[in-house]
This record gives sequence, structure tokens and C-alpha cells, in this order.
Amino acid sequence: MVCPKGIMSEQLETVHPEIAGRSPGQIAWMRFKRNKVGVVAAIISLTILSLSAFAPIVCRILGIDPNTLNLEALDSSGVPKLPNGGISLDHPLGLIPGTGRDLLAQLLYGSRISFLVAFLTTALALTIGLFVGIVGGFFRGRVDNALGRFTDFFLAFPAFFMIVALSTPVVQRIQGWGIGGDNFARIVFLIFFLSFFGWPGFSRLIRSQVMSIRERDYITAAQAMGAKRSRIIMKEIVPNVWAPVIVVVSLSLPGYLAAESVYSFLGLGIQPPASTWGILLSNASRFVTAMPSFFLIVAGSLVIVVLAFNLVGDALRDALDPRTER
Repeated sequence: MVCPKGIMSEQLETVHPEIAGRSPGQIAWMRFKRNKVGVVAAIISLTILSLSAFAPIVCRILGIDPNTLNLEALDSSGVPKLPNGGISLDHPLGLIPGTGRDLLAQLLYGSRISFLVAFLTTALALTIGLFVGIVGGFFRGRVDNALGRFTDFFLAFPAFFMIVALSTPVVQRIQGWGIGGDNFARIVFLIFFLSFFGWPGFSRLIRSQVMSIRERDYITAAQAMGAKRSRIIMKEIVPNVWAPVIVVVSLSLPGYLAAESVYSFLGLGIQPPASTWGILLSNASRFVTAMPSFFLIVAGSLVIVVLAFNLVGDALRDALDPRTER
């Protein structure tokens, strides 16, 4: 016996009166706002992204420059003369030992490259994973088996060691094409290979979601009405896989951000005079004893950013999960 829609609505209002008449997006937003930790993390994440995007304006307002060498503020060993790493009103986070550049300006400008790599890598990996996952999960059979083996093949690669081994020859080949300088080639290399080894994770998740959605009644009804496969995929499948995808994207961004920092720290990513958080962390590791504030500020900044994005991802996961009760 089918329960009339009106009775179902009344029952829903009785059990959950706060969600009655709301769209799924409104319900998710209501749940997200209840998560105080997630809201604070989102504010921190948006603030950091805004500071990074408008780094030139922020630096101009503060009167700092990432390329100015304040050598007169350093002693004979290259360490700032002022205590606490040279922190002052003119240099809020101090100076970088050896060069005397402003640390805050370097962090802001360095974050732009780090975020660029993280966002483009996530976008490319998601695009490939979305296509492979939807095709495999929807068509199943031989298509799914072939794409499944293809995905397994990529998962078998030791990503870290492959990137380390291929870094120099691939960067040299990109430079040989004459489409950019050394750092441009390294950015292209990192984005391509991080997404090259990262898309199978997206594909596996999306495939499982599509296989579950494909069995829903509204998909069967659309097929019975003669709807084309392309329309079913675009109008019925894709809109219903975005919830888990958004969560995975929010958790993947800090992962790729940390990965860029690791490879730059090892000298395989962006090279000076450009700045990224990985380069700053590499420089800071050489002054842990002489100037611990340098290392603590850089490492602490990276930890705060990665943690904030992870907490936002956790909050989104809880908000988009219909089984969550808060």
C-alpha cells in the first residue's frame, strides 16, 4: 500500500519539524551551521584563501614586499638582529634568515602557488575520476570490468617513487617544448602526475555511488519512459553524486597542498627565487636551532591550513549525510 504524499509530509513534520518544507541543500546548510568546529574551520579556510588570492593588495596595505632584501637587519651569521626572528611592526612575522625577506609576504605569495597546484590537481583528478566512475558504474558489464582493471593498473604504481624518479627527465622534456621556464615546467609536472596517480580514488568512490543510484526507482522509471542514456546520466545520475564528491574534494585539497609542500621541500617542486610553503619549510629546517621561530611559524601555518580544510571536510560529510543527527 502506497502512503499518500500528504500523510508522509505530516509524519515528516511530526518527526522532524525543523526540516519540513526545506530542500536538501537547505537541510545540509542547517546541519553544517550546527557544527561549530566546522563553521570556525570554514571561516579560517576562507580567510586564508582570501589573503592568498589578494596577496599583492594585502602586502601593499601592510607595507611589506616579498622580494625586498633587508640585509641591514641581519647579523654576520645571517640571522635577524632583533629577537624572535625580527618580529616587529614593520615585519609582523619577522624576517627570513640569509636573505632578510619579509616572512609574512613570502607566506602569502608562496601560498598562491601551493593553492594553485592543489586546486588544479584536484580539478583534473576529479574530472578523470568522474568520467571513468560514471561510465563504469552506469554501463557495468564488460565496460565496468575493463575500466576496473584500468583503475587497478594505476593504483599499482608507487606514486611517490614514480614522481621522484621522473621529476628531472619530465621537467627537462617540458622545458624542451619551449612553453615555459623551469618553475612553469615543475608546476605542470606536479599537477599532471599528482592527478595522474590521484584520479583512481575519485573513480572508485563515484563508481560505487553510481551503481547504487542506478538501482533507484526513478532511474528505472526514466528508462521505462524511453529516456536516453545521456539524459539519465546528466539529469539523474550526476546531480545525485555531488554530495560525496564535495566531501572528498574538501578532504583531497589539503592532501594535495601537503603533497606540493613535501615535493618542494625535497627539491622536486618549485625552485627559488619563487616561494611556496615547501620551500619555506625547507629553508626553515636549516635554522631550527639558530632561529626556531622561523620553523614554528612556517610549520604552524601549514598545519593550521591542512587541519582547517580537513575539519571543513568532516563537517560537510556530516551535513550531507542524511543519517546524521546533531
